[in-house]
Amino acid sequence: MSGLFLIVFIIVVIQRLVELAVAKRNERWMLGQGAIEVGSAHYKWMVLMHTAFFVSLLVEVLIFNRPLPAFWSILLAIFLLMQVLRVWCLSSLGKFWNTKILILPGANVQKKGPYRWIRHPNYVIVTTELIVLPLLFNAYITAGLFFILNLWMLSVRIPAEERALRELTDYNEVF
Repeated sequence: MSGLFLIVFIIVVIQRLVELAVAKRNERWMLGQGAIEVGSAHYKWMVLMHTAFFVSLLVEVLIFNRPLPAFWSILLAIFLLMQVLRVWCLSSLGKFWNTKILILPGANVQKKGPYRWIRHPNYVIVTTELIVLPLLFNAYITAGLFFILNLWMLSVRIPAEERALRELTDYNEVF
């Protein structure tokens, strides 16, 4: 296992834990404002999938101990770009950002930052990360498996989120 893997892995896990703390703080604020949670039935599966991703990545890298690919610096650059875009998404939504689908009835949909151009930029970023991070360390099984699982998860999550936004906010007028 390379030192680069350990550094990246630890930083990403810490980053995700910090994001969960931010999400929890935002959740308390949103619920205090009267937000409604949608999609709670699939949320536990999403958390399990993302947790399993990190376990799978770690195990695959430890078991196979493959060298970095020749184009590792390109993959790392893409991954780092995704981190910048991730922060942009979070900061653009502010207190409205969350890992859960929390909708504040009657709220104006946030259409700033990357949300000006795409409805769900964070999902694009997560999907890219789930491919690029394993490929950076030649964890092909993890990349393929979690790409498919993520597509399945998004096929459930995005329609649930879109439906709730249409029913409870000004989403139809904004988009």
